[in-house]
Amino acid sequence: MKIAVVAANGRVAQKVVKEAQDRGFEVVGFGRGENKSGAATYTSKDIMELTKDDLAGFDAVVDGFGAWTDEEQPMHIKTSQHLCDLLSGTDTRLLIVGGAGSLYVNAEHTACVSDGADFPEVFKPLASAMAKALGELRQRNDVKWTYISPAGDFQADGERSGKYILAGEELTLNAKGESIISYADYAIAMVDEIEKGDHIGQRISVVRE
Repeated sequence: MKIAVVAANGRVAQKVVKEAQDRGFEVVGFGRGENKSGAATYTSKDIMELTKDDLAGFDAVVDGFGAWTDEEQPMHIKTSQHLCDLLSGTDTRLLIVGGAGSLYVNAEHTACVSDGADFPEVFKPLASAMAKALGELRQRNDVKWTYISPAGDFQADGERSGKYILAGEELTLNAKGESIISYADYAIAMVDEIEKGDHIGQRISVVRE
């Protein structure tokens, strides 16, 4: 398979690049500045400067964009919608590295993780922006998108266990009562989804087994 990883220098994106290349995928990275992604082929280009021609011919595009300051948060919507516009009407799938704050905590899907009293105030702008980006994705029926939320405790340096639980829209705990996953295990789930393509037009979530 041939995939593009956008914002490829990000820490999650780097894990996706490695996982995909280890499986024999042809991976092209796009990112700002020099290649830190590990992608064998790389183009230095801002996500908002990408064109349809840049993303033509791929089986899938992975959106690894992340913003951390309050001022940058609207870019989660702008970047994902820009990629949707570029891929509109094509067979290329778009897989987005999502957030956990928008996962539901009730069966009615009226309350989210970020609504909880113990949800850190500092992360609320990020959770809100990513939830809005997901909401905009849900309006697109012209793009083969999949949004993948990690568990609540998303560990950059966690071990690669190779085992995860594939879940849906609701916050899911493992047998130990944990909502936790490493970047490495998340990357496994992402690349599995690229291979299978089972959840087009859906948000899914993953937690360590």
